[in-house]
Amino acid sequence: MIRSGNLYEKICTYENLCMAYKKAVKGKHDRSEVIDFKASFEKNIEKLRLDLLKRKPDVGHYYFFRVHDPKPRDICAASFPERVLHHAMMNICEPVFEQYAIYDSYACRKNKGSHAAINRAQKFCRINAWYLKLDIRKYFDSIDHLTVIDMLARKMKDQDVLDLFAIILDTYQTKSGKGLPIGNLISQHLANFYLGKFDHWIKEIMKVKHYIRYMDDFILLSNSQCELKKLLDNIIVFLDNHLLLKLKENIQLNKVKHGIPFLGYRVFSEKILLSPQSRIRFIEKYRLYEAKCLHGTWSIDEMVRHMMPLIEFTKKADAHGLRTNVINRFGVWS
Repeated sequence: MIRSGNLYEKICTYENLCMAYKKAVKGKHDRSEVIDFKASFEKNIEKLRLDLLKRKPDVGHYYFFRVHDPKPRDICAASFPERVLHHAMMNICEPVFEQYAIYDSYACRKNKGSHAAINRAQKFCRINAWYLKLDIRKYFDSIDHLTVIDMLARKMKDQDVLDLFAIILDTYQTKSGKGLPIGNLISQHLANFYLGKFDHWIKEIMKVKHYIRYMDDFILLSNSQCELKKLLDNIIVFLDNHLLLKLKENIQLNKVKHGIPFLGYRVFSEKILLSPQSRIRFIEKYRLYEAKCLHGTWSIDEMVRHMMPLIEFTKKADAHGLRTNVINRFGVWS
């Protein structure tokens, strides 16, 4: 096993921090914290650089808010300088994570994403009769800090980088030594990396051919129901023993012909439908966004900016009739 080294000094360079700033500022130019950072750009970049060189990064300045999409989630957003730091770290460390990832891991990776995962699931539907759909109970809250640092140490031989990850992990805990904040770039990548151990076990030890994971949602497919039942027992033990994780109780073992519920869709061999929850959410959000514009809370541009990803989500599914019906009933500018 070859481990990556000399990463920390690359994170600290002026050029890397400037590149990180460009990524962190994308789509956020009008926010006050971004305007303030930009007003003293050289001073703020230099402070980030010097703090890193002194091994004393200024981290842990979070603000919290709740979203309902569709279930309530507590989002923990880092300050803008920290987001620049996170991008600087991932500019250098992401290739290490990418090298460890298996082909059928689809979150937080270039040229992957949810649509690619759905396409892959549909392909597997055509050659399998059964599926096992699983996800992790309170995943981000359950990630163990010591375990993730140990996994990082097996891929990176740069102690300064390992210490930097540990410092950031220590700024947030759901309980002692546990938890990642939802809403941060570092959290997303570490959470995806954490289940890499499970990915490799599934593919290399259990020899499962048809397996797909998007963050903590994963599907295993087979022509044998018995095979999937046996796998489930082994999965429960592996997750508990090696990653200190538990499955949610909504374990689904069913025939592929009934459609696989995955990432807000229902995937069949020859079609993709929106899940019932996604249909309801599309209608409710469409009406809400129109109302905000009609009441003057949003401009037309703001409404369009929010609606575009909402509509794009439905385009992956066979949902032309739903879109047309909703737009005709509620739309005034469409």
